[in-house]
Amino acid sequence: MCGRYYMEDDTAKEIEKVIRWVDEKLRAQRTVQEATRKQEAGITQEKNPWNEGKGNVAAGIGKAGDIYPAALAPVLGAGMETAGYRTLDCRMLRWGLPGYTLKGNGKKGQVIFNARSETAMEKPTFREGIKNHRIVIPAAGFYEWNHKKEKYRFRRTDSPVLFMAGCFRRYEDGDRFVILTTAANASMEPVHDRMPLILEPDEIADWIWDGERTKNLLEKQPCLLERTTDYEQMTLF
Repeated sequence: MCGRYYMEDDTAKEIEKVIRWVDEKLRAQRTVQEATRKQEAGITQEKNPWNEGKGNVAAGIGKAGDIYPAALAPVLGAGMETAGYRTLDCRMLRWGLPGYTLKGNGKKGQVIFNARSETAMEKPTFREGIKNHRIVIPAAGFYEWNHKKEKYRFRRTDSPVLFMAGCFRRYEDGDRFVILTTAANASMEPVHDRMPLILEPDEIADWIWDGERTKNLLEKQPCLLERTTDYEQMTLF
C-alpha cells in the first residue's frame, strides 16, 4: 500500500537527470534504427526531428514536502512523438481516481489511489490505463504505518530518488493516476504486507512504451529499501 510519499529539495533535479538519461537512451536506439533504414533506402542526409529543448523540468515540479491522495503530483510519461522519435515527459497529474458513491447515503467515497499489480489488468477501472496509459511516479521515498499506527519511512540506499509504477485514467476535469502495489519484500514485511511496485531506472522506458513487457514488470519484486522510524533504530537491507 502507498498512501503518502514525499519529495525532497534535490528530488526535482534528480528527476531531470533521469529524464535526460532515458531520452539519450531512446535517442541512441533510434539513431541505430535510422542509420540502418537510411542505408537500406540509400538516404544520405535527413533532418533529425529530435527535440533537444526539454526546458527546466525542476521549475515545474513544485516544492519539497509530502504528497497526499487528491493532490497534484509530477509523473513521468510518454511525451510528444515526432516522426517516430520518442521522448520522456514530466507533467502534473492528480493522484487518485474519483471514489464511488457509498450505498445508503449518496456520498462519494475516498479517492482510489492504489491498484494491486496482480489484478489491475483484469479490473475495468484500471485495465485501460495499464494497457495504454502507463506512467512512472518519482519520489524521494514513501511512508507506511504498522498496526500500531507507527509511521515508517522507506527509501533507496543507492539513489536519492525511487520510481513507482502507475497508470492514469482520463476524466473530463483532467487525467488522474494510481500507484501500483505488490506483495511486500523483506524490508517492508515487518510493517505492512503491501508496497509500491518500484522500477529500476533502466525499466522506465520499457514500462511506459513496451506493452509486451508489462506483465513481467507487474510481477517483479521491488528492490530492498532502507527503513527508518522514530520508534526504532535505522535498519539497512
